[in-house]
Amino acid sequence: MTTTLTTTAPRTATEAYATLRTTVGAYRVTAPLVRLTGDDRLSFLDGFLAKSADYVEPDTVREVLALDEDGTPFAILLHFEIGDESWLLPRTAVTAEELAAYLGRFEQGAGVTVDVEPEGWGATAFEGPLAWSVAAGFVDFDISGLTLHAITESSLSAPGATAHLARVGTTGEYGYLLLSDAPQAAHEAVLAAVAEQGGAEVGEDGLARVQAEAGMGLYRAGFSELTVNQADLAWMIDWTRIGEFHGSAGLTAPTADEARLTTLVAPVGSRFAPGTPIAAAGRQVGTLLHQAPAANPEEELVLALLDAPFWVPGLELTATDVPGDTRPLRTATLPRGIARSLTTKIA
Repeated sequence: MTTTLTTTAPRTATEAYATLRTTVGAYRVTAPLVRLTGDDRLSFLDGFLAKSADYVEPDTVREVLALDEDGTPFAILLHFEIGDESWLLPRTAVTAEELAAYLGRFEQGAGVTVDVEPEGWGATAFEGPLAWSVAAGFVDFDISGLTLHAITESSLSAPGATAHLARVGTTGEYGYLLLSDAPQAAHEAVLAAVAEQGGAEVGEDGLARVQAEAGMGLYRAGFSELTVNQADLAWMIDWTRIGEFHGSAGLTAPTADEARLTTLVAPVGSRFAPGTPIAAAGRQVGTLLHQAPAANPEEELVLALLDAPFWVPGLELTATDVPGDTRPLRTATLPRGIARSLTTKIA
């Protein structure tokens, strides 16, 4: 007899948001996985990742940036090192076809294989202040021993299944990702464990709002044709390797007088269209690019490209939809609020 696990996702983005902030929320990772094998795979990765793989440790995961030829961002990726394999998983929106075309530009080297969307593999993530309690059920040691960005073999009830548990997240709360060649069984196991902790499966809007509040708004908003410096991603560049990776020739070191992606808050219920001008004392100083989902009942959150020095926190600005119609905005610091995980101890 086949047993089907039935789950109910939160009905609204606000409920999903509350789940991630107070208990634990699970979601299926739909971005295309890439598996790389071969002794020279790290040299291949060094050809386009903006941080060198020279000091990457086995069984770890890191977040890296890949550039287009002109030096603009192509994607933010997770890079996993698991045994004799490397894995890539996009954080920003990119299709399997786009990713395959991008990777196909580079010489793979002898013995290196690149497999986009390897058959049978998938991932489920779960995040929130109680996420560690769920993760504890997938390992045979004290879960506090799995440090941030570490990966360990994991156990599933599915016969013959392979699974890897990584401590990595997107929300500023505790976060874990379960990579498996039995993705449906893994997802169902996670959902069952999440339900035991009072959590639930969460949808994209609630997740995107928590990500934006944690400083990861680009995951949903995308790059909007921003440069690395405008997107405030200069920290993801290894500036000592200029000229050694794809797109690096188009990079310039950041300066204090450039426009920069900035987070702003607005009163609850405010709605803004992309492209809305942002003004200070009646003079345009930027452009609104993206509004985060309205899941936090206390404030609205938007991302805008602001001229220097208006990206500093605490400035009162206005959004001008039409002449004579302005609405208040205030530049904000990130993260917004204190994550409960900062005060919730892993037992």
